[in-house]
Amino acid sequence: MNEEKTTDLPEKEEPAVEEKAEAEAQTAEEKAEAPAAEEAAEKEEDKKNAKDAGKKEKHRFRKASAEEEKIAKLEEENAVLNDRYLRVCAEYDNFRRRSQKEREALYGDIKADILTKFLPVYDNLERALKQGTEDEAYRKGVEMIMTQFNATMEKLGVTEIDCLGQKFDPALHNAVMHVDDAEKGENEIVEVFQKGFMIGDKVVRFAMVKVAN
Repeated sequence: MNEEKTTDLPEKEEPAVEEKAEAEAQTAEEKAEAPAAEEAAEKEEDKKNAKDAGKKEKHRFRKASAEEEKIAKLEEENAVLNDRYLRVCAEYDNFRRRSQKEREALYGDIKADILTKFLPVYDNLERALKQGTEDEAYRKGVEMIMTQFNATMEKLGVTEIDCLGQKFDPALHNAVMHVDDAEKGENEIVEVFQKGFMIGDKVVRFAMVKVAN
């Protein structure tokens, strides 16, 4: 009976050896597969990084496009505002020039209107000087008034219209009499009945004259 127990022991040890061999084989296989798994993981990581980089680049491109679009819009608005500003400046400059011309024209019209009110006084002073008088003090007083009158008109820019010896000009003269005179030229002014005056290029009063031929 003791001999039967001795023959059974080797049979029980065989499965343990096989399991150990299988374990070692599995370990060797896992060790062999580890680099491949790591490589696969690295490739997957690279793909993920490349994908993330692509997303970032796409986002950056979209952001750059949005900024360029915003800049283009701002430049367009700036061009519109600049054009509007230039138009306003031009309109203001035209308004300023027009207003200045209107003021100058109004000032000239006012001076001309006031002068026409004083011209009858000038005419009477001139008639008084043509009248003979023995009172020298009276005559000198009238001359002084006429001198002062002429100085005032000169300060106002008033000039007398040339007449005697000049050719008749309907833009400056008013012919009220015509005579034939062989010694005078054609349409020559030979006498002045009433002096004419101008302010700049504006006729305040036409000269009343006699014209020959």
